[in-house]
Parts: sequence; structure tokens; C-alpha cells
Amino acid sequence: MEPSPAKGKPQGRLLVSTTLDAKDELEERLERCVAIVTSLTNGLSEREANDAITANVCKGPQQHEEVCLGLFALLLTEPSQAQRCYRDLTLVNRDGMNVILIKINQILMEKFLKLQDVCRTQLVWLVRELVKSGVIGADGILMTLMKQIAGGDITNKNLWLAENVLDIVVEQREWVLKSGMLIAMSVYTYLRLIVDHGTPALLVLRQKEVDFCIGLLREKFMECFIIGRDLVRLLQIVARIPEMELLWKDLLHNPQALSPQFTGLLQLLTARTSRKFLACRLTPDMETKLLFMTSRVRFGQQKRYQDWFQRQYLSTAESQSLRCDLIRYICGVVHPSNEVLSSDILPRWAIIGWLLTTCTSNVAASNAKLALFYDWLFFSPEKDSIMNIEPAILVMHHSMKPHPAITATLLDFMCRIIPHFFPPLEGQVRQGVFNSLTFIMEKRVLAHLAPLFDNPKLDRELRSMLRERFPEFCSSPSPPTEGRDEVKMEESVSLEMDNHVLLDKEGGCYDNTEAAFSDDEEEINNKGNKKREFRFHPIKEAIIEEPADITPYVDQLDDMMKEKVLQLQKGSDTETHCEVMQEIVDLILEEDFDSEQMSTLASCLAELFKGHFRGDVLPDEITEESLEESVCKPVCLVFRNLCQMQEDNSGFSVLLEMLAELYQKQPKIGYHLLYYLKASKAAMGKMSLYESFAQATALGDLHTCLMMDMKACQEDDIRLLCYLTPSIYTEFPDETLRSAELLNMIVAVIDSTQLQELMCHVMIGNLVMFRKDSVLNILIQSLDWETFEQYSTWQLFLAHSIPLETIIPILQHLKYKEHPEALSCLLLQLRREKPSGEMVKMVLSRPCHPEDQFTTSILRHWAAKHDDVLGEHIKALLIKNNNLPRKRQSLRSSSSKLAQLTLEQILEHMDNLRLNLSNTKNSFFTQTPILQALQHVQASCDEAHKMRFSDLFSLAEEYEEPSSKPPKSRRKAPASSPRSRKGVATPVSNEEESASSSASEEEDSKPKAPKRKRKGSSAVASDSD
Repeated sequence: MEPSPAKGKPQGRLLVSTTLDAKDELEERLERCVAIVTSLTNGLSEREANDAITANVCKGPQQHEEVCLGLFALLLTEPSQAQRCYRDLTLVNRDGMNVILIKINQILMEKFLKLQDVCRTQLVWLVRELVKSGVIGADGILMTLMKQIAGGDITNKNLWLAENVLDIVVEQREWVLKSGMLIAMSVYTYLRLIVDHGTPALLVLRQKEVDFCIGLLREKFMECFIIGRDLVRLLQIVARIPEMELLWKDLLHNPQALSPQFTGLLQLLTARTSRKFLACRLTPDMETKLLFMTSRVRFGQQKRYQDWFQRQYLSTAESQSLRCDLIRYICGVVHPSNEVLSSDILPRWAIIGWLLTTCTSNVAASNAKLALFYDWLFFSPEKDSIMNIEPAILVMHHSMKPHPAITATLLDFMCRIIPHFFPPLEGQVRQGVFNSLTFIMEKRVLAHLAPLFDNPKLDRELRSMLRERFPEFCSSPSPPTEGRDEVKMEESVSLEMDNHVLLDKEGGCYDNTEAAFSDDEEEINNKGNKKREFRFHPIKEAIIEEPADITPYVDQLDDMMKEKVLQLQKGSDTETHCEVMQEIVDLILEEDFDSEQMSTLASCLAELFKGHFRGDVLPDEITEESLEESVCKPVCLVFRNLCQMQEDNSGFSVLLEMLAELYQKQPKIGYHLLYYLKASKAAMGKMSLYESFAQATALGDLHTCLMMDMKACQEDDIRLLCYLTPSIYTEFPDETLRSAELLNMIVAVIDSTQLQELMCHVMIGNLVMFRKDSVLNILIQSLDWETFEQYSTWQLFLAHSIPLETIIPILQHLKYKEHPEALSCLLLQLRREKPSGEMVKMVLSRPCHPEDQFTTSILRHWAAKHDDVLGEHIKALLIKNNNLPRKRQSLRSSSSKLAQLTLEQILEHMDNLRLNLSNTKNSFFTQTPILQALQHVQASCDEAHKMRFSDLFSLAEEYEEPSSKPPKSRRKAPASSPRSRKGVATPVSNEEESASSSASEEEDSKPKAPKRKRKGSSAVASDSD
């Protein structure tokens, strides 16, 4: 007897809900599917029930999905039926459990917290079974399940989940070792969880986690290496556990014991941690709430959201460790767009400041600060992002007025971490922090650091330590008035919003300045109140010109060179600079020039000419005169002298050495050389000079040098990038036509006008961006790019005259939900093409899915425009695949991740096409080749296929001979019927008849057999009677 709603929920419900909750759509659908399965099997024996659901599944994709989901829902809600339901699922599913995997993933990401206890237990049991069965895609499901294990949570439910998932990966260790990403994700997850499981009651679980992590780290260290620098951070926290201590010592002092490819701690610390790992330690609910706060909540209105988050996740003593995960996630994953940065949305630094102020444990506070500064320690501008280090500097800057203690403790930590993080690497840590501060100023996150480092609010000892550690950033500059006003304005912003500090009633985070940058503008209205104006200031703008300082270098030059360099410094106009620069080049080319001065001279020139490398290089209006004028710069004199020399000239190599030294000090010199070689008349036909330059640099490699220079150009001047593109692709085809990296650089930044210009260059013949032998690989790599980047890539490809058959195999890589850009471009291009055998084969190779209309839509178009050609191709594929043994087809389809063509797939697509054309006058399915092929398949396929595709095969039966059906008294077999011509013979059994028709159709498949066509026409004519 079922309990009444007032007393409890009915048995079998999936989600916990109240009477006030609306019906959940997913739950409602699963209940409908359960009802379908129940109606099919009610009152039947186990064998009969199995036959019934198998027959229903064969009817079509929709029935297949309904039965699979019904069994899945029963498995979750009825533990007593779980084994039987799983067995039935493995028998009836036809998509490698794909429908089930999708639903499990949806439940894990969206509904896991609402699951009934029974359903949660069953879901973990199901994941275990999928792993045991080695189902493709189970590793992804397991990683999503790991994500649900919350950090800083030792409630029974969370511990149960952590232990059960650990049991799965321990029991199925051999299966785990097949996936490098799963190894790394498991180690990252459980290394982090060890910290939470330190109480006596949890020591057994902790020991299992320690053993698991150490086993994988010692056996598969290079797979774990992909975690990056955060692996060291997690190991450092647990290094006092005895077993971990041994591993930690090997990591520091004996790296080869872990892997011959591992050179030492520095190799790991310089590798940036992927976002996947930083995100995996937040549950989907935490992630959703944080992303909501950083994209939707206005600054000043965040208190209630923060209070909710704190109550839910940060209210217990154990949750102190979660703050590190949140800070690493915010720094490494939450990178707001320019639109968000320029709005009044809650900034990242404000959330981090709030997290820091809620730390109640000294250990947790220390770990939180380390998490905040972790990317600073080995920061490299080439590898790391400004967005990873920006929050820390902004927390310190914005906390100076309302929370000087926070700024002071962070600055103190930054100073002390340099010598104490790992003494043998003190120099590298110092350089990393120095790189971070330099990059912060370059990108204009803060205009100057002196107001922060030398602030009167800091105590004398701290200021002294800052001056000692960072003398370069502590001296107050005396640039133009504009700069000084800017600093005052920043201070006034903090003063203005004092009433919004964290501890006040309104609960705002710190002051109410804009999230992105510190040089915001303000207006004062007539009432005297300040009104904020949110405006976005691009990072690279408003660089304050500072006079060139060559003092450290100039005294190292000999007298003659020193005199010329000082003249260059004092000169004011370009013409004088050019004259002096030519004299310097002449001195370099003299035989008695001391080559040891080359590096010092390059440092002087890089400092003196730094203004030449700012701003746009390409003139606004491109004419011969404007181009020649743009290359009349002193640095271009070196380029011009090189162009005028022969490569075997001794001076040629000297000037190349000089440029290589200059390149080390000023990397922009590379793309400036490319521009000169294209724009200057004096350099016409000399583009190969760049290759000599690349080989002379420290990189020593044309491809690497070219990619770095084009990347620098992309970041500085997009117009110039487009201008250089035709020359680069023409002159260096071996380096460019195979490079998806270069293509991505271009399409990532161009606008629609520039795209159209590049397409015109292609069609005129000035530019070739794709080659037959490499285009497919590039297009496959582009599938992970942003939408506009992909559309631009396809537009550029279509501007070339490369046959579509060259890239049609890409269809095997395309999934309808993940790759809509490529699919839509291919669809439009395929409709213009006459179908070839390879095209039809690839189109039919796509897996059937009710929501994926790609195959049906193109087949319908071809059926209307090229029905005869399409019919012949489909006939050939049907007969060829039908002749393959079924076992070999199934092995072939399961042995590769790429789509493989099977007979069942062809029939499914044909059936979908039949349904689509059923209400039209299209005669595609009356064609002789199609009917012959269907006869051929029907004659040899099994009963399940005959039942499933009965409507499709019925077309062929009608074509074959109406009299093959039992005779009826009111209708006689016509005289022209094929059987009547054979004479009165003993009736042939169905099997014999099928076999004979199959044999004859193999002959008929050859073009030289018109006899079958006459027979077909006769049969159709008699049927119409």
C-alpha cells in the first residue's frame, strides 16, 4: 500500500521535492519512459519481456531512447531490479550506452544534490558497472562524479561518495591506467582531499587515499606531470605524512627516481596548471554560484550572495581548506570578458578579499595567500596570463584604504615567500615576482607601484623590506602632471567608498572602484557627490613616455661608439637619427670593431628606439609614398644595409649578429623586419633575408621565430598582421601552410572587413592559405576554436579552389552538438556539389540521432537534384556492406573512435529519408537501383533488421512481384508477371526465393544488365493495374 502524499513521497521518485515544487522535466520524462517499459513487459516472463523490449527498440531511434531511459530510471529507483535492468540495457542499447552516459552526466551536473539517497547509491553503483564493462566514455562520467566530492566537507554523504569513488578507481586500476587524464584528475582530487581527512576517525580512509596517490605518482609520474605547478602546491601541504615525505624528498633531490624524463622541481613549477584541474575541485553548484557572482551581481549588492555562499560552504572549521580551491579557481579560470571588466559587475579581487577576511585559521590564511600568489612565483609573460596575477595586485591596491592590514600582510607574504619558498630556487622565484610586477605595469593594471609599496599606512619595517626587495618599483616617478593626477585620483576613489568596507552594514567588499583597472574617471555633480562613470580603458593605452636611460650601458662602449650613441640620444629629428645610425652601422662594419660590445650596443639601441616600437606601424592610408615614409626610421637603416649586401659578405653576418642581439632586447624587431621587407622598394625580392635573420637568433629556427613574431604582431597591430599575411604565406609556404597556430592567430583577431579582404586576396591569387595535403588536419584542429574563428576559417577555405572531397573525411570528427559551425558550413557546400561515392559514404557514416538532421537534409537535397547518381552510390554501399560479415562490421565499428559505416547505419539513414519524403512527390525510392539494393539486403539480413526496417523493405517487396503475396480470389497474377514467364513450377519457398533474387541482383548491380530493369518496369506496371 502506497503512503499518502502528506506522509511522504511515493516510492520510485528520482528527486527530493516538496509539494510546492514544480514537476521536474527530466524526472517527468524518465517516468514516462518507465511507464513505456512497464507496459511492454507487464505480465510477461523474463524471456518474453526481453523479446518485447528488443522488438520495440528495433522500431526506431525514439523507441530505442525511450526503452533505454526507462530501464535507466528503473535501475536508479528500484534497487531490487538493478541487475536485471543493467543486463537488459547492455543487450538492447545500440549506441554504446551513449544515451545513458548523456543522462548520467546531466544528472551529475544539474540534479545530483536533489537525488534521493537510494538513487544516489544506485547511480554510483551504475558508474561502477559501466567502468567494469569498459564502456567508452565512462572515464568522463567518473571524472564528473569526482567533481561532486566537495572539498572542506566531512559530512557522511560526502565521505561516502569519496570512499566509493576511491574504491572504483582502486578496484579498476588497470582500466584507470589507460587514460592519462583520468590518472592526473584522480591524483589531483585525492591529494586535495587528504587534507580534509586528518581526524582520527578518518585515518583509514586517508591511508587508502595516500596509498592510491603514491602508487600512481611513482608508477605514472609523467601522466601526473600534466597537472603542472599546482601538483607541487598540493604535495607541499601533505608532505609531512610519512609516506608522502619520502615521495617529496625524491621530488626535490632525486627526480630521476620518479621518471627518467623528469629533470627536477623547476620543470614542474614552470608548467602552468590547466583550468580543468583548477575547476575539478569545485562542485558544479559552487562553480555555478561563483560564475553568477562574477558575471551578474553588481558591485555593492553582493552581501546576500556572499552570506548564502558562506552559510552553504564556508561555515564549518573543515571548510577553511576550501578557500584555496576557490582562490585558485577565481585566478586561473574566471577570466571576465572586456565587456564585464568595463561594467559595474562584482570584480574578482573583491571576492578574493572577502575570502581572505573570512579565514579564521593561520594555516588556512597562509595557504590562501600562497594560492593567490602561486602564479607569481615562476611567472613567464610568454606562457602565463596577466589575468592570473591581476587579482593579487588589485586586492592589495584596493584594500590599502579600507583594510590596510590586508595589504600589509599580502605585501609581507610576497617579500618573505621569495627566500623561503624553496631556497635553491630563490633566484627564479625573485625573477618570477619581478616579471609579474613588470608585466602588471606594462599592461597598465596599475600605473605605478610606488603609491602601494611606499605608502605611509605601511609600517616602517615593511616599507624598508619592500625597498630592499623591489628598489625598481619603490621610487616615485616624476613624469608629467597627468601621471600624478592619476595616482591622486586612485587614492580619492578609495576615500570615497570607505562606507562600503566589508564590516559595514551594507557588507560591500572593500571600496566601490571599478573591477578592471585603477585609472577610472570620476565626475562631481552639482550637489558635490561623486558620480562614477564606468568606462573601459584598454590595458595597452596611455603609456607614459619616459626618457631613455642608457646610463648602465653607455660607459661600456669604446669612445667612438659611445660618442655616436650619445649623439643619437641627444638628436631630436628623424633625419639626424638616421644619419647617426648610418655612422654606427659603418663603425660596426669596420674590421677592428670589438664584437664583445655588440650586446651592450643592442641594449643602448633598444632603449633609445623604444618609442619607435609603439603605436601603429602601417600608415592609415596605404600608398607608395606613405609606405616609404613609414620605413624611414633609424632602425630600418640596419635592414636596408642588410638588403644591400651579399650573403657571403663578412659584414652581412656581423649585422645579422647585431640584429639578433637587438631581437633579444626588443622582440618586436622581428615583425618590423618583415614589414620592411614587404613595404620598402629597396627590399623588393629580399624576403628570404628573414630566414637568415631567424637562423642567426638564439631561437635558430625559422618556424619558431616566425610564429613568435606573428604573435607579437597580432598583439600589437592587427592591421599590420593582415597586411603581412599574403607575403608570409607566399614566401614561407612550408612554415605557414601546415600551421594551424598561425591561422588561429589571424582568425582570432580579424573583423569581418579584414576577413573579406583576405578572401579577395585568395581569389585574386595573391594568397594561398591551404594546401591539399594539410588542409584536413588544420580544419580538424580548428574545431576547438571560437565560433567566429571557425566561420572565418571555413570562409577562407571556401575561397580556395580545393575539391571538397579533400576534406570530406572531417565529417567523421563532427558531433552535432559540439561542432555546429563546421557542420553548417559543410552542409551549405555539399548542397552545391554533385554527390560522389566518397561524399555519400562519409555522410552516411554519421551516427543516427533524432536531433541530428545533417544527413537527412543533405540526402533529401541530393535526392531532389541528383537522384540517379545518389541512388547508384547508395546501392553500391548497401551491397558492399551487406556482403561484409556482421561480426567484422561490429568489430570495425567499435574499434575506432571515428564514425564507421555499417549496414545498420545506412538503413537507419535511408529510413529517416523515407519518412522525410513520405509526404512529397519525390520518386527517389521508386528507382530501380534503390529497390534492387533493398531486395539484396532483405534477402540476407536477420529477422530483427527485417522487423525494424519493415516499412523500408516493403518498398522492395512491392517492386519485386505483387504475386509473391498470398493470392486473393478477386485478383489474378497478370500475364506479364515474372513468375508467369517461368512456367508452372513447384512453388519456391521464401528462403529459396530470397536467395535466388539475391544472386540475380548481384548480377543486376552491374551496369550491363538491362534485363532486370525490364522486369522491374513490368512489375510496377502490373501493380498499378
